[in-house]
Amino acid sequence: MFFDQSPYEIKVEWGQRGARAASERGDIVIIVDVLSFSSTVVTAVDHGAEIYPYPPPLDERAKSFAASIHAQMVVGRTEAVRFGGHSLSPLTFAPADRGQKFVMCSLNGAACVSMAAKVPALLIGCLLNASAAADMANRLQRNWKTNITVVPCGETWPDALENEHKLRPGIEDYLGAGLIVSKLTGRKSPEAEVCVGAFEYAKNKLGELIWDCASGRELRERGFEQDVIHCAKADTSQAVPILHENRFVNANEPAFLQSLLR
Repeated sequence: MFFDQSPYEIKVEWGQRGARAASERGDIVIIVDVLSFSSTVVTAVDHGAEIYPYPPPLDERAKSFAASIHAQMVVGRTEAVRFGGHSLSPLTFAPADRGQKFVMCSLNGAACVSMAAKVPALLIGCLLNASAAADMANRLQRNWKTNITVVPCGETWPDALENEHKLRPGIEDYLGAGLIVSKLTGRKSPEAEVCVGAFEYAKNKLGELIWDCASGRELRERGFEQDVIHCAKADTSQAVPILHENRFVNANEPAFLQSLLR
């Protein structure tokens, strides 16, 4: 197949189409959406919550699904500020959410998850858990002899014309992917090597670049500066969300990890 980055063990693919390509290959997949699906899932799972991803749009079907499994619906940031509840802001999750179920929909991260839901292992990575996510992927790769694809999700142009591609690459996702890829073992594709190079260039001013990138500015202008600060922190979490029975749980929980590596 064209554009499959063969014969490398570590690949980088963008967005939903890249997630589908990785799924068709049967790779281990790491979905990276720093601002902020991935960061929110990592934070929620770190607090012991169970996250059910749901592809966009956030409509009555999504709400009906949440009701059917007795879960809370994760709402938009503005709605959460006005009426309370949990949103794609990672700071809306806390230790009190342990054992609670949430349905989370997003235009980018959840959409990419839906394209790769049938892979051997689907992990969620971001800056917060980059080293932990890479370590888990390395362990699974050694155990299963399977390649790894890291998928920076990017953003969606809100005003794209019918004949235009909607993907807008986001540097925050590329840098998060670069940190993860730098920790992965195996032969890296040129695309993966360049992704690592971008992170190496940016690592000493990571917070500054994410603060002022297009996605960071968009959140700051809406009043969510603390989200940007939180999501730009590297390696503060050991939680590695893995898709299991349609929900994200922590792959690093000892009992689950033992069953995973059998």
